[in-house]
Amino acid sequence: MGIAFSERFILASASPRRIELLRLMGLDFEVMPSGVDEQFRKGETPREHVLRLAEEKALAVGHRHPDAWVLGADTIVIVAGEVLGKPGSVAEAREMLKKLSGREHEVFTGFSIVRPEKGVLIREVVESSVLFREIASDELAWYSGSEEPYDKAGAYAVQGMGAFFIREIRGSYTNVMGLPLCELVDALKRAGAISFNGDGHERRG
Repeated sequence: MGIAFSERFILASASPRRIELLRLMGLDFEVMPSGVDEQFRKGETPREHVLRLAEEKALAVGHRHPDAWVLGADTIVIVAGEVLGKPGSVAEAREMLKKLSGREHEVFTGFSIVRPEKGVLIREVVESSVLFREIASDELAWYSGSEEPYDKAGAYAVQGMGAFFIREIRGSYTNVMGLPLCELVDALKRAGAISFNGDGHERRG
């Protein structure tokens, strides 16, 4: 069975994980980073933050390509009420991983689907909980010294070497990667952006 977008589709993100997830589904799409500022606003909750950024990213690209479906998304990691972004150094990666060690944290991903020409706007937030085992000091030094933590919120990759830190995930695994595929496909179907066919080939139009 194949999945095809009804018309041109743009991912408003350069995230390798989001690109990987869409490609795993066999989808044909373009990649156009939005350039949106991802800073928190004063008083903004995690849920409000990822929803706002997902919409801003989608609209920033959608306004330039009103005839296309555009997907924007944003993911953050929260532990004990603290937002963990992407580490900028080995020291920052180690501190983040120490905070996650032996504890449960939340991963929020907001996504937005827009089609400006048709006035379509869909927004959703998905939350997953991740429980880390205790990270030993040698593991911490090894992992923070690798290249993996440095373009990822929370300083770990659920689909990479960081997977062995994870004792349990409640909720969507792909949400922790950066795109909740179950909820996303449901939303794309509701919007009329994708269709399924039985011959295994993608179709357009």
